[in-house]
Amino acid sequence: MPAHADYRTFCRTAPDLPVFAQPWYLDACAAGGAWDAVLARENGRVVAAWPYFHKRRGPWRYATMPPFVKWLGPYLLPELRADPPREAAALTALLAQLPPLAAFKQNCYPTLTDRQLLRGQGFGHTTAYTYRLGPLRDLARVEAGLHQGIRRDIRRARRKVRVVHDLGLATFWAVNRLSFARQGLAVPYSEAQFQRLDGALAAQGARQLFFAVDTQGRVHSVAYLIWDATTAYYHLTGDDPALRASGAGILLAWTCICYAAEVLGLNCFDFEGSMLPGVARMRVRFGAVQTPYFFVWKYHSRLFEWLDKLKN
Repeated sequence: MPAHADYRTFCRTAPDLPVFAQPWYLDACAAGGAWDAVLARENGRVVAAWPYFHKRRGPWRYATMPPFVKWLGPYLLPELRADPPREAAALTALLAQLPPLAAFKQNCYPTLTDRQLLRGQGFGHTTAYTYRLGPLRDLARVEAGLHQGIRRDIRRARRKVRVVHDLGLATFWAVNRLSFARQGLAVPYSEAQFQRLDGALAAQGARQLFFAVDTQGRVHSVAYLIWDATTAYYHLTGDDPALRASGAGILLAWTCICYAAEVLGLNCFDFEGSMLPGVARMRVRFGAVQTPYFFVWKYHSRLFEWLDKLKN
């Protein structure tokens, strides 16, 4: 489709486009549906884009969040975000082009702050939070901001485990699944979906795996770090429930932060958020700052809305 071609061209020059909106990332995550994008232009030049993922349920097609995608649109060039009239004009142009699907439900980037415009276009919204740490340039300052309990857990874990990168996807998947099983939850993605995503990220040089392993070869915790031009994301994690007391998960989080700063040269570390109070408190103990973003929705089908709310 022409919009796809223009969007791909735009993404190659967008300076701080989140990894989740990259076309190759969306290609890897679009199983069970398809992605598309609408574009806003100034004097023929694309200055903003709103990608979205859509799938089918019965006779309806609706937009939702695909697996592994934390946020998805709208994205505006930094020059527009610094100019409220241009920002509003671009957002208005994007909103006018979104298709009248049965429903449109999406997490928006934290850079979107104009809820009034969305409300005026018939969107509902709630506020959720991610947790971001930075600037990372002064890593000594970041380390000084760690809660004393976090420092203690890191020291304790270092006596019990070492961190390696080469145990492979099968080992990561096995430990990642254990965390869901401990909570009585189904894994929200398949191993094949994870492998497809990893292949795309590896091809772009945009991921690293971390394993905390003891002298007996037992894997205590795993972490999966991904990144874009500005930010590293603590994307997937997992712990062996029988070995959680070692503090290895805390050590891996700190190791990922150091990797983002020292190896990748990035200035922002995003824990990707959680609405669980215990997880949120842990992120704050690392010095991360609560950062809001919007979940937005709009229904064009009353019947779909009724069925959707009944299901959920």
